[in-house]
Amino acid sequence: MENLKKLRTKNKLSQQKLADILHISQQSIYKYENGITTPDMETLTRMADFFNTSIDYLIGYTDIEHKIEVVTECMLNTEEQTVVSLYRSLSSSQKKVTLRMLEEFNKSI
Repeated sequence: MENLKKLRTKNKLSQQKLADILHISQQSIYKYENGITTPDMETLTRMADFFNTSIDYLIGYTDIEHKIEVVTECMLNTEEQTVVSLYRSLSSSQKKVTLRMLEEFNKSI
């Protein structure tokens, strides 16, 4: 869980301070950061909530540090729903190209 250590150091917390906040031992933090053992779901949830991140980020399944908010179609207008639907139908490589194009377009505005 290298992202746990990244978050801890970014927030200028010692292993002991984080352990105190999470009500676990400093040794547990050490073991989690060094891949010796893994935390249970309750501890993972507390860590994610404390750092305002996702469990996926903590365990290295994503590089997105912030929590990902659920977007429901009712929050989108018809045009936005169409864009999302079309985007979802693209292949992974097409999505990357599309994102790059949007980023470049946004820079020129």
